Amino acid sequence: MASDLHIHTGFSDGKLSPEEIVAKAMEVGLKYIALTDHDTIDGIVHLYESGMFPEKGIKIITGLEMSADCPGYEVHILGYNVDIYNSNLTERLNEVGESRWTRFAEIVAKLKNLDYDISEADVLAIAGDTKSISRSHIARALVKKGFFSSVREAFASLLDKDKPAYVPHFRLKVDEILTLIKNAGGKAVLAHPKLIKNDAKVLELIESGIDGLEAYYPEHNADDTQKYLTIAKKCGLIATGGSDFHGFTARHAIDLGEFTVADSIAERLINAD
Repeated sequence: MASDLHIHTGFSDGKLSPEEIVAKAMEVGLKYIALTDHDTIDGIVHLYESGMFPEKGIKIITGLEMSADCPGYEVHILGYNVDIYNSNLTERLNEVGESRWTRFAEIVAKLKNLDYDISEADVLAIAGDTKSISRSHIARALVKKGFFSSVREAFASLLDKDKPAYVPHFRLKVDEILTLIKNAGGKAVLAHPKLIKNDAKVLELIESGIDGLEAYYPEHNADDTQKYLTIAKKCGLIATGGSDFHGFTARHAIDLGEFTVADSIAERLINAD
């Protein structure tokens, strides 16, 4: 069997609900999955409170992905095996979620000033029940209204950094994220290190207290994977991997099950001290 330790649901910027993810994962034969929504654990809480976690036939690892305040770099940190009812974690995530709503309103205001006829209601119709509103939801609303042919085009024209409608969002410092994850009983893993585009920075982040490195990733080629596996081994880190599945054609690993890792990788993560 195979596993996937990096999956997003509709509780952040994914297409499928947590229930749909679980059903699809079972259909394609995954043994372990980790739900790693952006800045929220609401999808896992939803499964737990719906009686679907733990679920027979598949093992679900609690997780999330947090964007770090690291000037000049795009740094994301995955948290695994976290206590979803840890009060400090939930309180800080609520703060980050509230800041995303403020940012969302500011971006929509900018778009209106740029003569794009789009409202907060248009975006919320796309976002559904998520509290983690992202630029992807706004981009999809722009595409739905016919302003752009793709999410990628909307980002390139308006929403990417330094573009007319870009608004930075509140992020926690790296040390704050590591403390939150570890105090909630979890392990902190540096996501997609190649996308940081600076291995010296990767090593600096490792020294700050990272527990693991996402060596297996769709945008890592064989040489990249081997390099990060070597770094992980040298630094005594857990090596993990996953598809970063979102369910949209603009993303890599379009279908769940296309990019997987060995079950032994998930088991090492679960059993890590």
